[in-house]
Amino acid sequence: MGAEKKWLLTLFSATFLSLLLLLLSSISAFSSPKPFLSIVQHGSHYPPAFAYYIWGGRGDRGRILRLLLAVYHPRNRYLLHLSADESEDERRRLAAAIKAVPAIRAFGNVDVVGKPDRITYMGSSNIATTLRAAAILLKVDSGWDWFVTLSAMDYPLITQDDLSHVFSSVRRDLNFIDHTSDLGWKELHRVQPIVVDPGLYLARRSQIFHATEKRKTPDAFKIFTGSPWVILSRPFLEFCILGWDNLPRTMLMYFTNVMLSQEGYFHSVICNSPEFKNTTVNSDLRYMIWDTPPKMEPHFLNISDYDQMVQGGAAFARQFQKDDPVLDMVDEKILKRGRNRAAPGAWCSGWKSWWMDPCSQWGDANILKPGPQAKKFEESITNLLDDWTAQSNQCQ
Repeated sequence: MGAEKKWLLTLFSATFLSLLLLLLSSISAFSSPKPFLSIVQHGSHYPPAFAYYIWGGRGDRGRILRLLLAVYHPRNRYLLHLSADESEDERRRLAAAIKAVPAIRAFGNVDVVGKPDRITYMGSSNIATTLRAAAILLKVDSGWDWFVTLSAMDYPLITQDDLSHVFSSVRRDLNFIDHTSDLGWKELHRVQPIVVDPGLYLARRSQIFHATEKRKTPDAFKIFTGSPWVILSRPFLEFCILGWDNLPRTMLMYFTNVMLSQEGYFHSVICNSPEFKNTTVNSDLRYMIWDTPPKMEPHFLNISDYDQMVQGGAAFARQFQKDDPVLDMVDEKILKRGRNRAAPGAWCSGWKSWWMDPCSQWGDANILKPGPQAKKFEESITNLLDDWTAQSNQCQ
């Protein structure tokens, strides 16, 4: 009887161990990244792709990583910039965190600026870094269609499948840029004062300083102003960077000494260019709440703004406090994104569970599956394109 019990115990132990090993191997098979079997396709017959320039300053490493994961898609390209006032250690930690994401490691479509620039918010160093980012993205990737600027205080209100799906019906030479030639008080307080940005030539951070004299408003070209947050087409960025016409360089020389030049440079270049002035859609596709009259920055959004924010039909919103609970609501209800995971799309083929990231496995990156927010966003784009067709608010 003792020998029989011993034999049954041995059999039971062996069976239990076999089942445990089988379970562990199954989990490992499901959770380990799947080799990339599909090629990302670009061109007019495929969904559009976006080049994201995401920047932040001291203490923004975590916010940039969270924003990257919220807007990540294998078809897109990303350039992250932690400004020079952040430590080199933080820059390395950001790069290491990016490489730890299986899809990003496999697709290799995210870069971190290794030699950062100093950014003075009120000065022209902001435009210099944006133009540098555009030049880098043009050089490293020939497939993207639109250039998107985001800061660490921004967040998406739609998925990348939503964005690409809606933009599939948009002409790829159009530029989404909020603009006006009605300068109002800005003419006296922004355009005519002469300022110098020390961030262009000093190794340490400093504030802009003002010259004692002012200058006349230009009459050789027309000044336009608007939102600094833009979605610009590849052809227009090539025009600004490669500059077969001297207009972009002339404007850059002028706006070097203009306060908050990021609110006027691209706007003035595009509206003074006969080739591109008819490609402007007068919107930045952002949701923001401003004071009346507006202050330097919009309100910080929170949970009380959620319902109105998601009904607005915008692609992005700003600005948010770090890790504000409203961002968790966007992750849960719109992006369906888990903590420290990329927002899932049709390209993700893994099982969704507490122990597995659905985007640790992937299939065809060229297919899209828009969600409920795509409808609201599509309505906004349709209305904007109707205005563009009527030419009711282009470069006026």
